[in-house]
Amino acid sequence: MSRKKATVGVSGSLMIDPTIRFKNYWKACVTEDYITSVVKAGGVPLILPVVDDEQIIEEQVKNLDAIIFTGGSDINPEKYNEASLEKLDEVNDRRDWYDLTLAKIVKKHKIPTLCICRGHQVATVSEGGTLYQDLSYAKCVTVEHDQYTTPIFLAHEVTINKNSLLYDILQKEKIKVNSFHHQIVKDVPDTFKVTGVSEDGVVEALEYQEADYFFLSIQWHPEMMAARDNKEMLKIFQGLIDETKTTKESR
Repeated sequence: MSRKKATVGVSGSLMIDPTIRFKNYWKACVTEDYITSVVKAGGVPLILPVVDDEQIIEEQVKNLDAIIFTGGSDINPEKYNEASLEKLDEVNDRRDWYDLTLAKIVKKHKIPTLCICRGHQVATVSEGGTLYQDLSYAKCVTVEHDQYTTPIFLAHEVTINKNSLLYDILQKEKIKVNSFHHQIVKDVPDTFKVTGVSEDGVVEALEYQEADYFFLSIQWHPEMMAARDNKEMLKIFQGLIDETKTTKESR
């Protein structure tokens, strides 16, 4: 029996049980807004737990029609050959290994992909790019990118390249977005083109130079807005899911 709805993998994270009942007791988790957004867009969300086995990751991917790389902690700078700086936040090497391995396998299978916040940074690092470990290390930054407001607060503007998947989805050259991140892209990989920037030039969207499948990487959090009935941001998730109708037929 063929599936009628697209299965969308949502990359999971790890956290220590906050009750502190057991020492180093880890939980697999993901923010619910990703799940809500996929459901609202017409997909079936499947949370992907962090595992330490590449063969299991292969099997995870085989069961997906699309995937979302989610937000979360900083990537260890050793992954892009830099030493840790003072303002680096918490890292998790298990999640770094998992996400970067998952990115490699997803690319190999050309699974329609949406990368969000940390996911945007995972995409950058997986293709050989680098990050500013904190906004303060980038001289260009003049906008407040790390907001402490509501999930739907529109913090700044993003200008979109008309020759891009993002423009095809939103049909706008300028949009307002929320912003909750303290790291940004520094060196853009050669395989990527920048398709969205903030007023101060921060890289807000990346896509492949030579795209042969749906791939969109963005720095803001559309899931927070889509889950709270922002129809414009929901279009991003609908675009991802609509793409699976074509890719499923070609497999």
